[in-house]
Amino acid sequence: MTELQFFKYDLTDQIARLTLNRPKHNVLNIDMMNELNRMLDQIAADKDVKCLVLDAEGPSWCAGVEVADHKPEMVDEMVAVFNGIFKRIDKIGVPVIAAVHGACLGGGMELAIACDIIVASDKAVFGQPEIKLGFFPPYAAIRLPQLVGPAKAIEICATGRRYTAEEARNMGLLHHVAPADEFPAYLEKLIKEIKVCSPLIIRLNKQAVKDNLGLPFEQAVEKVSDLFLNRLMKTNDTLEGIKSFEEKRRPVWTNS
Repeated sequence: MTELQFFKYDLTDQIARLTLNRPKHNVLNIDMMNELNRMLDQIAADKDVKCLVLDAEGPSWCAGVEVADHKPEMVDEMVAVFNGIFKRIDKIGVPVIAAVHGACLGGGMELAIACDIIVASDKAVFGQPEIKLGFFPPYAAIRLPQLVGPAKAIEICATGRRYTAEEARNMGLLHHVAPADEFPAYLEKLIKEIKVCSPLIIRLNKQAVKDNLGLPFEQAVEKVSDLFLNRLMKTNDTLEGIKSFEEKRRPVWTNS
């Protein structure tokens, strides 16, 4: 693997951990986002991975995207690379967890809300302050209404206000908040719950949720039933799950 400049990467027990590491506040620039996209491609291609965790070094999780990269001569490239992050995360077949501490602002908040699950320290702070510099957050304009509704999304983007982790949880932006001193243990407990499962079945579960979003009920029922009967029930791991339950033992997954 190519040496990383802006991230640290660890793969242990089928859990991929990608750590933002651009001091001081992990502000994303074009080079850092390109590196992130390369790593997301690598992780997505590994069918043994059960979960991806995005965490960060330093006082902030991610304080946004470099303002200099918004200049007219750079903005086309910046937006294309930035959008590439969200397209890749959307296609990753396993749960993606944002483990957020400190400031999570602007493009950093957009990165966090692109993930399936946000686990936040109670010291985390969220916000979309782009309006104060004369911008709007393009991905947040799409994603936030899905999470908190159109009215709250407009408030977040139009005021540039900062929200505590507890305020973010109350509005539905995220669902997990832990005291700062308990944050690592809380995160590990959640990861452990995923880690005991089959990577193949984890992927099929996520597919069952995502593939049926927005479909009419009758169509969704037919589609998810087809996935259950013709994919899930023909896997060795589902049969192993049934057998291990009957034999009162832990399943031995083969990812097949």
